[in-house]
Amino acid sequence: MEQKFPLPPFTYETAIKKVQLAEEAWNSQDPHRVSLAYTVDSEWRNRSSFINGRAQIVEFLTAKWQKELDYKLKKELWAFTDNRIAVRFEYEYRNADGDWFRAYGNENWDFDDNGLMQLRFASINDVPIKESERYL
Repeated sequence: MEQKFPLPPFTYETAIKKVQLAEEAWNSQDPHRVSLAYTVDSEWRNRSSFINGRAQIVEFLTAKWQKELDYKLKKELWAFTDNRIAVRFEYEYRNADGDWFRAYGNENWDFDDNGLMQLRFASINDVPIKESERYL
């Protein structure tokens, strides 16, 4: 049976750990590594995209990191319950033209009993920034 520690029910310490592990995985920019934190039939809403399952997660993230260059992410625990975690995050990236952006957002996560994320809902806004304004 596939498990991804820490497992629910979450405590403050295990929720913080889950958020840190997610941040590290996303900053690796390895779509396959990231996809392993999700159930095989995971459902996402990412901005206006709807993604279902690991294969689509890998496809989505591969395309994302081909467009969002020099990607750097910071996640922060917002709230948690037994099997749910809410985070706020920001990340910075540049596009192929060299324009820099900072993205701000919130995510709601829902986990199965094995610690795999089965639902992920992300709301994200991008703000153009100057390279000199980067801080991540």
